[in-house]
Amino acid sequence: MRIAAFKSYKNGYYNFWFENGEELAFEDVHPRVLKQFDLKNDKSLIDKDFKITFVEDEDGDDIFYRIESLKPL
Repeated sequence: MRIAAFKSYKNGYYNFWFENGEELAFEDVHPRVLKQFDLKNDKSLIDKDFKITFVEDEDGDDIFYRIESLKPL
């Protein structure tokens, strides 16, 4: 579990910045998380810090990331 701030939802990607300065764009979010947090529409979540758990998966040569859980700090 790492700490990251939610920055935006643009063009189908959920963008988070991590405490080490790394930025990741997530293509997929577990439906349970989206029930809890409306990341697409709730502007109050921008710049909010979360404990985030995610998985990295490969589809051929492509790597994509999926958010498994979010917990607000």
